[in-house]
Amino acid sequence: MAAALVVAGLRAAHGQDARLAERLDSTTRTAVEAAVDSARLAGLPTEPLVLKALEGASKRAPGPRIVSAVRSLARELGNARAALGDASSADELTAGAAALHAGASAAELSALRAAGPRRPLTVPLAVLADLVARGVPADTASSVIRSLTAHGTHDDGFLALRAGVERDIVAGMAPAGAASARARAIVIAPPGAPVPVKPPDP
Repeated sequence: MAAALVVAGLRAAHGQDARLAERLDSTTRTAVEAAVDSARLAGLPTEPLVLKALEGASKRAPGPRIVSAVRSLARELGNARAALGDASSADELTAGAAALHAGASAAELSALRAAGPRRPLTVPLAVLADLVARGVPADTASSVIRSLTAHGTHDDGFLALRAGVERDIVAGMAPAGAASARARAIVIAPPGAPVPVKPPDP
């Protein structure tokens, strides 16, 4: 039993994951495990990389594409840490990588950290990524999230922002206008007050 535990520990230390062995061919698995191992040695979160590989396997993506996606995510995680700081949590780095992938810049992530140096940024970063993915220009989305962070908005406020912007876009508002209007309403409205929304142009 002791020997088995040692072997299991060595496999974990070298990025081997039973989920990868079950879902990937040997060539793809070896390359993915190398990327995971490099990320671990660099102090980056590795679970997002494993999940990315498994997502590719579920979609029946070719092995080279899976490996490329995993390596790209590893770079984004590294860039997120450089922008957000070494003390950032794994969840913050994962959300930061998603924001970078969506189109936000490293400088915008650094500015967001400066706006909220002592608060967890996982939710603001996740909402930033979602806004950009919804079509809000990255600079507008970053400015909105940064302003709300500096204002001391709680996580539920950011989630309300995301939900409101999604509804406004479906109703016909331009993404940038929807994000700016919702952010202004959150800042100026008292708690529990309805958020005023400009109706879409006919």
